[in-house]
Amino acid sequence: MSVEASRWKGPRVKIAALAILLVVVAVVSLGIGRYDIPFLRVVQILRAWISAPEVPVTATEANVVFTVRMPRILLALLTGAGLALSGATLQGVFRNPLVGPQVMGVSSGAAFGGTLAILLSFSRYGLLGAAFAFGLSALVIVYALNGIVARRNILALVLAGVVVSGFFGALVSLVQYLADTEDKLPAMVFWLLGSFATANWQKLWLIAGPVVIGSLLLLGLRWRINLLSIGDEDARALGINVEPLRWLILVLVSCIVAAQVAVSGIVGWVGLVVPHMARMLVGPDHRVMMPASLLIGALYLLIIDTIARTATGSEIPLGILTALIGTPVFALVLRQTQRGARGL
Repeated sequence: MSVEASRWKGPRVKIAALAILLVVVAVVSLGIGRYDIPFLRVVQILRAWISAPEVPVTATEANVVFTVRMPRILLALLTGAGLALSGATLQGVFRNPLVGPQVMGVSSGAAFGGTLAILLSFSRYGLLGAAFAFGLSALVIVYALNGIVARRNILALVLAGVVVSGFFGALVSLVQYLADTEDKLPAMVFWLLGSFATANWQKLWLIAGPVVIGSLLLLGLRWRINLLSIGDEDARALGINVEPLRWLILVLVSCIVAAQVAVSGIVGWVGLVVPHMARMLVGPDHRVMMPASLLIGALYLLIIDTIARTATGSEIPLGILTALIGTPVFALVLRQTQRGARGL
């Protein structure tokens, strides 16, 4: 076996293990809830389309699995995978491990677009379009501010993201202030907290297109993102047209984040925390780190959503749990990363 093949074998085995674990956890989640269904019974229900089980599937079981839980679980998987992949991509493109969709202002911009769409009674597709437009605008402003102040200064990039996030956060508050307190305001508040409680097949298809297409294109560009992560000058020397590629990547990230925000509101910390987990597991090479981030992100958010809908009698908003769990997890990951760096 060559050195290159040997180097790739370990990360590929870990990615395959993550994929298997994700499938198992998804099937387990299909059976967890107020109406519990054993794991093997869930497998039988899923296989009923191919071969009928000895005990026929009841209408209640079919409704719980296929109508109530499956669209929600698939929505959680797509959201977690898209946000984690977006975070890993932004960290590579900007060469900064502290950036993510929320830190870079994309989520805040998309949130403003969404709340504005709710205020103006736009359709779901109008909400998606507004979220995308303002999410991309936020990213453009951050990139422009960083270019004006200090293009190669990592601290300036983070500060630009904080400024833009604060600006769009203020606009969200302004829209909430102008909203009707009986109708529009409760809808905005519930939407901004983040939740999959209203998940259905229609919402799943709404997010599936942008997230799946955007993720596939980003995965196809991951070796180019590797080159961007080593610096613009080196990337140009290797034949990469840096600016058009960077803009293409930013548009794809904005599509993914905007689709997620439009369907399920603000879900923070996933895009910041998960890429660090992936680096600890498979290393910094984006060719394996990005697929690992996608799988870990899907698994991470699926577990959190399962906790959100089962831990208490009433559902806990997803944004609250991702922040409560994400902050200590991020602190632990940073601590482990620093220990590893000192050990080198």
